[in-house]
Amino acid sequence: MPEPHTYARVERERRFLLGQFPTGVNVVGTRRIHDRYVADTTLRLRELQADGRAPVFKLTQKLSAPASGAQQGLITTMYLAESEFRLLAQFPANEIRKTRYSVPPFGIDVFHDTLEGLFLAEAEFDTPLEADALALPSFILREVSADRRFTGGELARASRRDLQFLLLESGISSISS
Repeated sequence: MPEPHTYARVERERRFLLGQFPTGVNVVGTRRIHDRYVADTTLRLRELQADGRAPVFKLTQKLSAPASGAQQGLITTMYLAESEFRLLAQFPANEIRKTRYSVPPFGIDVFHDTLEGLFLAEAEFDTPLEADALALPSFILREVSADRRFTGGELARASRRDLQFLLLESGISSISS
């Protein structure tokens, strides 16, 4: 029997709140993402669609195991066939739809639907030293890596009013109801 979390890897990422999508950045790729956070679990179903490519389906488990620096927890991901994804997508879930723009070293997420007006950038790292060495560009409003309210699972449960309050608290007051 494998040890618990044998197949998990440490997830090191830093997340940042943006006031808007940055101008003058070099976007090298775009993906549409539909996440389903399965109710009462640590599981996320993800459908990724890059322009001109077949969709990719994933099942991910994220376990909180924060440590110093950018370590968020443990993550295990497996790829699914579309039929497997559709079967699992029948479970009750909270959803997020977003477009991710690749602006190395960041993925910049532009959220849709209830979360429209939210812009987050994140960067992933292999080592704590790499995370600490990240140079922040001027478009970063503030770091929210340690703020659980900006995690996908929490955002998926947020109402429009919750988002307005969260952004207002962060100094952003320009989104509409």
